[in-house]
This record gives sequence, C-alpha cells and structure tokens, in this order.
Amino acid sequence: MVALPQYKSSALFSESERLVLEYADAMTQTPVEVPDTLFAKLREKFSDAQLVELTATLAWENYRARFDHAFGVEAEGFTQGSYCAMPVRGAAKAQAQHANSR
Repeated sequence: MVALPQYKSSALFSESERLVLEYADAMTQTPVEVPDTLFAKLREKFSDAQLVELTATLAWENYRARFDHAFGVEAEGFTQGSYCAMPVRGAAKAQAQHANSR
C-alpha cells in the first residue's frame, strides 16, 4: 500500500496490476475518460466477464465515495493508518517447499 502512489514505476506491481490501477485512475476522473489504448491493453489481459466485474467494482466504489461525500459521511477511523497486507509473491511456494524439505 505504501508503494501505491508510485504504481506506474514500482516493481512491486505486475503489469496486470498496473493496468488495473491505471484503469481505476481513469474511471475516477471527472469526467470519466478511459483512453481506447488503455482499454485495448485491458482486453488483451482480461476476459469480457472479468472486465465487466472490474468495471462494476470500480464504478460501485466511485458511486459509494461520491454518495458518502455528498452526505458528509466520513471515515470512522477504524482502519486509520492500517491496511490489509498482501502476501509477497512466491512466498507461499517457498514456504511449501521449506515444509516439504523437513
């Protein structure tokens, strides 16, 4: 999460993750402007069903955020400074290999 602002250049994100984050940025702009080139790259990586789900999720989060903002709904602070840690790529495989070598 700390590297999220640098997702375009960070090696911590895969090509697919960078595309999704770029898409999320484009969908969050007002007005929404998703370049055809970006959508073409997304189509190369994801199926139609995956793109529908991704787009619906991004649209829902944008709706929710704007709705909350309009009504003055603010964060309750339950996760202030916290984030959900993602597993390091390959860590599960390395752990399994280590367990099997015992």
